[in-house]
Amino acid sequence: MLYLLDYGAGNVRSLANSITKLGFEFKWVQSPEDLQKADKLLFPGVGAFGPAMQSIRDKGYAEPLKQYIASGKPYMGICIGLQTLFEGSDEAPGVPGLGVVPGIVSSFSPFENDGKDKKSVPQMGWNTAKVVKTRNDGGDEDAIKYGFPDPKSGEQSHYYFVHSYRAQYQPDKHADWVLTTTQYGSEVFLSSIQRGNVFATQFHPEKSGRAGLELLRAWLSHPGTIDASKERLLLDPQQVAVPQPRDGLTKRIVACLDVRSNDDGDLVVTKGESYDVREKADAPASTEVVAEASGSSSPKRKVRNLGKPVDLATRYYLEGADEVTFLNITSFRSCALQDQPMLSLLEAAAAKIFVPLTIGGGIKDSVDPDGTPRPAKEVADAYFRAGADKVSIGSEAVYAVEELYARAAQNGQQGELDPLKFSDACLTGKTGIETISKGYGAQAVVVSIDPRRVYVGQGETVAAAHAACVVEGIKGSEDEGKKWWYRCTVKGGREDRDVDVVQLARGVQRLGAGEVLLNSIDRDGSNKGFDRQLVDLVRNAVDIPVIASSGAGNADHFVDVFANADASKPQGDGTVEAALAAGIFHRNECSINDVKTTLASNGFNVRIEAVAQGAGAITTQ
Repeated sequence: MLYLLDYGAGNVRSLANSITKLGFEFKWVQSPEDLQKADKLLFPGVGAFGPAMQSIRDKGYAEPLKQYIASGKPYMGICIGLQTLFEGSDEAPGVPGLGVVPGIVSSFSPFENDGKDKKSVPQMGWNTAKVVKTRNDGGDEDAIKYGFPDPKSGEQSHYYFVHSYRAQYQPDKHADWVLTTTQYGSEVFLSSIQRGNVFATQFHPEKSGRAGLELLRAWLSHPGTIDASKERLLLDPQQVAVPQPRDGLTKRIVACLDVRSNDDGDLVVTKGESYDVREKADAPASTEVVAEASGSSSPKRKVRNLGKPVDLATRYYLEGADEVTFLNITSFRSCALQDQPMLSLLEAAAAKIFVPLTIGGGIKDSVDPDGTPRPAKEVADAYFRAGADKVSIGSEAVYAVEELYARAAQNGQQGELDPLKFSDACLTGKTGIETISKGYGAQAVVVSIDPRRVYVGQGETVAAAHAACVVEGIKGSEDEGKKWWYRCTVKGGREDRDVDVVQLARGVQRLGAGEVLLNSIDRDGSNKGFDRQLVDLVRNAVDIPVIASSGAGNADHFVDVFANADASKPQGDGTVEAALAAGIFHRNECSINDVKTTLASNGFNVRIEAVAQGAGAITTQ
């Protein structure tokens, strides 16, 4: 019997769905005694090293887990399930790991080439895994049968990574453990390890589409321990550690679905034009007679309906979307834990879609109608249990950064304009960003930013606090001769705040966010392309990944937003990690395959996978 160990992170539904889809049965570990009953053990999880090890010890799992591994029975770890095998982690100094694998897990460096270049941390996205170990099995030499492509074939698969900390490959310590390595920037780390009965991956196979499902199937089908005497490295251990000129991280294409209830109470995918999600007044059949409380009646424009959320999201998954984002714009977001339709939607999506899922809307401190307080972390817990991998926070992030500046002023830092330089005394540890990041890791928190342009007239001045946010129109463009800065908004763009986009982006990074979803009110629905000046402004301001959003009208717009202004550098280096679109995909004006094919033809790393003929067609045993 296969057992799954959930140490308490609660975000393992997708893995359970993957195992069920592949036709295997499992049980959850409920007590330390269950570890003695297991024939196979799978330990998954996203989160921080310290809380994970603390939970393992508090539940009494630490020693039984080490005994299970020593017994020789098959063990597979995913993400935290890999990192806890090491002696410790710089993420939680002084907290010992299980000590099965030598070495300390440490953080990625955000700087490259003696500080001349930087890369985003966490690494978030799809990267390759280089198989470096083979076995001699009856005279035929082939790759370890854990679902990775045979290295002799030249084929490469992409797997989904989301982590700030990694186990750097060290030849003197890991030559017996390394199975695959992956390169991010110039750093080479252990993306999977294997020795005897132990197998673990830093990436998430349950979120890696067809390639990940095949890897899971291979391990689940494997009879047990691999004979270590038949293993050898393909390359000299020292050579494995030598970085290549370019890593394999791809540019992500994200499909976004705005979800709300229509006037009949059904959840639908909609898309606003300038944030108006109802049909235009002159559209055919766009109005219906609605009875008002006064007893009279009046025409009301219908909510724009572009499809059923799970059906549409599944279509994007099968077309090759790298991520799917659901933004909850229903009234339920004021009381998210009572929004059973959205939670049910997420559960249904997680059973069919095996790439990362993000949910936004309602991730905030709230109070139920009966007076019960609901912290943002509790709301996030429910979404993670339902199948989400990341949560997106919007307006609440603006309020949190405003409070961060206020506390900085109280602590004598009122002259400091850069929130990344604010002291720890300015942090309360109680905001939604901080509490969710602490429990699940920064990579689990996305902040959605909705800025709009504020034009500066001739002779007008901009407040010193916003001076770093001022840009000028590009010569030859429709904006030539204009000057503006980007003011952030809340409540779906309906209310302005005195916070600019640079302040907000750097502020949420200081609070612990792991990614920025960058929208543009001015470009939304325009089909003119992404606001490249806005994108560059934020990309240069933060050290965390950025998703560009708003304005895409065709595949070439994605080429433009990923293109590097410095022609001396490889395509895409230093630009945003991902780009998101909604309307053009919903209306079939441009497909995800069109976007990826165009990007590939222009020299960008992208993941192209015929999921519809792979993971979508996998049959059960």
